Amino acid sequence: MLALWDRLRRASWSLPVALILFVLLWLLGPPELRSAIPIYIPFLIALGLEMLFFVEARRSGGGRRRPDRGPTTSDRERYGYAAETDELLLVRRGDEEVWIPYSGQTPEEIDELIADAEEEPPRPMPPVPARPWHQPIRRFLVGVGLIGALAVVVWLVERNRGWDGLDAEARAAATERFSAEASRVAGHAVTIRCDESGEIVGVVQHTDGVAEVGGDLAYLTPQRCYDLYRLAFEGDVSFSQTARAIAVLAHEAWHLNGVRDEGRTECYALQSGVELGQRLGLDDDTARQMMRQQLVENAGRGAASEYVVGPECRDGGEFDLDRRDSEFP
Repeated sequence: MLALWDRLRRASWSLPVALILFVLLWLLGPPELRSAIPIYIPFLIALGLEMLFFVEARRSGGGRRRPDRGPTTSDRERYGYAAETDELLLVRRGDEEVWIPYSGQTPEEIDELIADAEEEPPRPMPPVPARPWHQPIRRFLVGVGLIGALAVVVWLVERNRGWDGLDAEARAAATERFSAEASRVAGHAVTIRCDESGEIVGVVQHTDGVAEVGGDLAYLTPQRCYDLYRLAFEGDVSFSQTARAIAVLAHEAWHLNGVRDEGRTECYALQSGVELGQRLGLDDDTARQMMRQQLVENAGRGAASEYVVGPECRDGGEFDLDRRDSEFP
């Protein structure tokens, strides 16, 4: 553990570089990365490391430079090796280190050189200069300033991108379209809203949507709303993200239809998602492939999850909405 911390401390200069590269990748990379890793996580890690480096530097009195393990200037000048430091041999004498000239001597000759060096009076080690007391503070402030600047950049970029970057007219048209599609699944008029406040669904509830069973109102996260908007209004598809958004919209619509059980609701949603995806702009093959992918990923959630569909969700099974159709979902 101490060795790991020492390596981290030595490579502390690379921390800002790594953070900058990750932020650029997060902003310009695939949407799956932004969905998988919240941007605040690397910022918290970077800030925590900066604080640890600062505390460690203050505890060590500002930090001391490691002594140079090579021969000193006086050693090189003494033996005439001012420009050839690799031709000096290090000999330890108690707590002292002595450099003696070496040019291919035999072991016996080396012993004689060591004996001659040991007869000389020991010389005091040169003092190790201490770093200025304000250096750790300056480094900490620079690091925190860089983290803050990157956070502002991310905030500015994200504010003008995604669901929040759409104007009010575009958001209204999108939610009207989502509501119309959900109403077809629910069997009655319903309203879909995007939880821009984040207080109803999303970060707090750790889910992508919420609806009252048998009700007429459901909420989706802004990210899922934006994925649906890109598909329906821009024809832009990010396979996994788009598939998940369609499945979420269909899932909440089935809750509004009156289905309570989460596993049954998810199974129905993946089947209805095929036609829903087609109405939003996908071709049949792509829509069906997306929902099959969602079905595979559902199985990977584990038996403890209430959203797992179960063995009834299969072609000809109890939850099959159209047993005349051999394709499932």
